[in-house]
Amino acid sequence: MQSPFEYMVKVENLVKRYGSNYALNDVSFEINEGEIVGLLGPNGAGKSTAMNILTGYLSATSGSAYIDGISMVEKPLEAKKLIGFLPEQPPVYPEMTVWEYLNFVYELKGCTLPRKEHIEEVMDVVKLGDVRDKLISHLSKGYKQRVGIAQAIMGDPKVVVFDEPTVGLDPKQILEVRNLLRTLGKRHTVILSTHILSEVQAVCERIIIINKGRIIADEKTEELTRAIEDTYRYEVRISGPQKDVLAALKKVNGVTGVERTDGRDADAQIYIVDTAKGIDIRKPLFYMCAEHGWPILGLSPFGTDLESIFVRLIDRSDIQMRPEGGNK
Repeated sequence: MQSPFEYMVKVENLVKRYGSNYALNDVSFEINEGEIVGLLGPNGAGKSTAMNILTGYLSATSGSAYIDGISMVEKPLEAKKLIGFLPEQPPVYPEMTVWEYLNFVYELKGCTLPRKEHIEEVMDVVKLGDVRDKLISHLSKGYKQRVGIAQAIMGDPKVVVFDEPTVGLDPKQILEVRNLLRTLGKRHTVILSTHILSEVQAVCERIIIINKGRIIADEKTEELTRAIEDTYRYEVRISGPQKDVLAALKKVNGVTGVERTDGRDADAQIYIVDTAKGIDIRKPLFYMCAEHGWPILGLSPFGTDLESIFVRLIDRSDIQMRPEGGNK
């Protein structure tokens, strides 16, 4: 059912200060119902602080947080009932079996859904049926993580928050957890806090990047590059006379700069082409090369992977924040 409130999650001017140091400095964002949002940043950026405040585990120095229109400050118990949370270390009891633990969580949360049916449904979603009667202490780290996810979605909360959900898992377990997170996004609003870039790119529809307690980017995943860059860069491999190719590339509409690299691909030279923001030069580039009879052996975005964008954003924000006296 669509929420009657405009946003499922709303954070306004959130500040968390320790003495003169800021863990969060005037952070604001909104998340729509059903979105899967990644909160990305380097270690110590403020991600976990934001998640702990949003889930009611930590109080803010100032600012507000709302879950489905309910204030975490004014009505914390009501707001917390709408949230499921998986911290970096899953809060499981190793001496319990999986069934015993989920039954305990059911009671702890005061769930009102049919007990047996709901626990069975949760175990089915996270694929725990085969280990239901095993002690949690005997489970692999991947299965323990699944148990942690199961407790987070117990009670069918509207919002589920995950803090570094795949740390320490092997590649197969990581893929399984990522697939599970995508599945949860069909029924819940999901917030994923992590510093693993591939995690966000694989799972999230939208990315919020935070550095030194401030939001420095908030965009749809596929639009992040174009939204933050003044130019768009391509690596193009063209077989033709270098001097002539270089001159012709500079004349293509939308091209703002061309650089010939030392790289080669068979008989093709590799060029880096900068373009004006909002102009797609791929077709004009193709027609130009076809007119001259120069085969294009490859054309791909350059330096626009999430890792490159992330590093540039962090470096840029560090420079911008430096004159302000060092807010942390």
